[in-house]
Amino acid sequence: MDEVPEPHNGWTFLTNHARVLAAIADNHSARVRDIAARCRITERAVQKIIADLEQAGYLSHTRQGRGNTYQIDPAKILRHPTEADQGLTVATLLALLAQDEAHRMTPDSERTHAPA
Repeated sequence: MDEVPEPHNGWTFLTNHARVLAAIADNHSARVRDIAARCRITERAVQKIIADLEQAGYLSHTRQGRGNTYQIDPAKILRHPTEADQGLTVATLLALLAQDEAHRMTPDSERTHAPA
């Protein structure tokens, strides 16, 4: 049986909603179990977050056999008034996260650093 993820104490820069959305963006047919493991939260928390995202129109799903395939609405404006006022979208958020991930996966010797 899989272990329950160890909880994180203290604040973080990204919410669990953003983490779940990013995990789904990386794999549109990810299982709840896999999303939970990646985000280090419980499966029940992932289910609630997916329901929140679907209710707000950020996410939808279709049944594919025994699993789901998720669709993200990339044009949906982010919820916080600061981001909403700037017109920032889900696509913007996911692009920033993907850019950071690509940067972290590139060895230091291959990175080009802009002059400060």
